[in-house]
Parts: sequence; structure tokens; C-alpha cells
Amino acid sequence: MTTPWLSIVGIGEDGLSGLGTAAKAAIADAEVVFGGTRHLELAASAISGEAHPWPTPFSIDPIIALRNRKVCVLASGDPFHHGVGATLARHIDASQMQVFPHPSSFSLAAARLGWPLQDVLTLSLHGRPLDLIRPHLHPGARILALTSDENGPAALAKLLTESGFGISIVTVLEALGGPDETVRTNVAMNFALTDINPLNICAISVVALPGARILPLTPGLDDALFEHDGQITKREIRALTLSALAPRRGELLWDIGAGSGSVAIEWMLADPSLSAIAVEADPVRATRISRNANGLGVPSLKLIQGHAPEALAGLEEPHAVFIGGGGSDPGVLDTAITALRPGGRLVANAVTLEMEALLLARHAELGGTLTRFSIERAEAIGSMTGWKPARPIVQWVWAKP
Repeated sequence: MTTPWLSIVGIGEDGLSGLGTAAKAAIADAEVVFGGTRHLELAASAISGEAHPWPTPFSIDPIIALRNRKVCVLASGDPFHHGVGATLARHIDASQMQVFPHPSSFSLAAARLGWPLQDVLTLSLHGRPLDLIRPHLHPGARILALTSDENGPAALAKLLTESGFGISIVTVLEALGGPDETVRTNVAMNFALTDINPLNICAISVVALPGARILPLTPGLDDALFEHDGQITKREIRALTLSALAPRRGELLWDIGAGSGSVAIEWMLADPSLSAIAVEADPVRATRISRNANGLGVPSLKLIQGHAPEALAGLEEPHAVFIGGGGSDPGVLDTAITALRPGGRLVANAVTLEMEALLLARHAELGGTLTRFSIERAEAIGSMTGWKPARPIVQWVWAKP
């Protein structure tokens, strides 16, 4: 059995007094101890080896270089809940580590508030865009959000207010578990807390005002939620398209001719593990896609401005491809088919006769399913109402053997 050479000790604001005997021994026995400056100060009296603060920019390379020596890493709370433990585990086998977790900020916050943690959304916004909270803003939701610094709570309150959730209750829990612990509450729209400890977590009880920007959990978001110039896969067709793309955990989508980015954005909203690359030639539309991605809570959507198929060169192989615009351009469909991983899905929508003819030919050649959708909406005809048909869509769905 492998003898662990790396110890990972979760430490709280209560310092050494909150650690067990084994965790303290791991710190004392280490030849080298790594951690943030605050962590090293909290554990200073137990450290007998060399103490090293994390390098800037952050890197675990110095730890890897000390493999098979006695090394200890100090981490905040639970090292495997939005912590450094996950980063280390990608490079060091679990058999080579011994881990001493401490209650996380999420656990401590839930305990202070009496919130059952299994019913609460926990979200780390530390060093990440605040926009990530947007998909989770539903009436009645309880959210624990870890922020980056003393400015995070006010920025969150502003986002809530601007999105129609201004009467949500925001509780800021600071320096949990330590002598400076503080718990303070404000209404988002009247947020006025000052002198906030940089080490804080926000608890949000979400309350929606009329007209709040709520993102439904099913595909087919209202077109009005997207900024667009008419180049958008309409909500009914978008819902059918997402169904055909059939996203699965951890997959990557190429959205070629992305327009407003609506399909890529809804793909990513289906699950946090999903990723997407939106390819759009028009620079104005490309900028608009970025705004839509931020406003709808998926700021990590990757945007490639350029013409397909040239813009597709060198991109990571996709698990699924959607072609909504420019599919009839030479080489686009062939490039997508070649790049698609085995078992991957390709969905192409045609509005023009030229693209329809191309899909008919590919269906005859490769198989798959071919479907024609026609949507009609009731609109005024003078003083009365009648059906106005939208342009029909021909959709080809194909799975790569």
C-alpha cells in the first residue's frame, strides 16, 4: 500500500483549536507547508518545517516537485468543496494523499441560518463572474454564494435589484468560525452594509418582483430574453432543436452560425457541466452573443468570430453540432461531420431551399431523420384574428457511427 506523502488540512478561522490531533500532527510533521498567508498565520505555532505561501500566479508545480517528501497543504474549510483539493487530485493519486477536511463556509453558514444544506443551492463566485447566479434566481430559492472580497455582497445586491429581485433578503456572513464572525442582513434594493470582511459568504432568500428576469428550467426560453436582430432560432424550434441535440453531462457543442447564441446558451443552461463554442462571422452579432451569454448566466460560453469552415480549425472535437446559419456554404457540413466525435449528434436546420436541398441529399446518403416543422401564430387581421405562418423549418438529425 502506498504511503501518503501529501497531507491536505482544512483549517477554519478558529485556527489550530478547531483541528483534531491527527490534523495538527500532519502539519507538525511536514517538511514543507504550503498555504495562503492567512492559513500559514493561523497554523504558525504548529509548523516546524518550511512555510511557503502560494506562488503568484497560483501554481501547484512546487508541490509536484516535492513528491515523496513530507508536504502539507493548508486549505480553507473542506478542501474538496470548491477548494484546492480538487486541483491537486487531478495530478496526485488519492492513495498518495491524506485529507483532513474542516467544515466549509457553506456548512457553517447553513448552521448559522438553520437552512438544510441539501435544500440550498451552493455557488462559488470566488474569482468567477457574478452572472453565474442568474439561472438560479427563482422565487423561494435559497442560495449560499461565496464571494471574492468585500465588494462582492454589494455587487450581488445590485445584480439582484437590476434583475427584478430587489426585495430579496441578503445576509452577509463574515469570518465564520472565528473571533471576528459577524452576521448582518439587508434587503437587496436597500443594501447599505459597509466595512465587510473580505472573507464572506452571502445567503440569499430569493423574492421576485413583477417582471423579474426568471429563466425557466425547460428549453425554449422566450425570445424576448435574448437580444437579437431577428437572426434567432425561435423558441418553439429552439426547444425542438435542443431535444434533438440531446445534451449529456460534460459534453461540448459547436453552434455554427450562432446568430444570437440562443441554442448554445440554452445548451449550457441545461447543466453546469456542459460547454459550448459559438461560431459567428458577423462582428456585431458576435458582440451581441457575449452580452446574451452574460445576461443569461453562462459567461463561459466560448465565442469564435469568423467564417466557417475556416473558423472551425483547431477547435476541440464536439460531442454535438448545431448548424443554424451558413450551413450551405462550401465545406461547412463536411467539416462538422468530420470533427464530430463517434456517437455524436448533428442537427441542422434549413430555412432556404438551398440548405434544404443539401440536407435532403445528406439524408439520402447518410440516413438519420428528416423533419419539417411549421409554426403558426395568431395575429390581428383588422378587427379580427387569424393565423400567420412562420417560415417552415426542415431539420436533419444524424448520429455519427
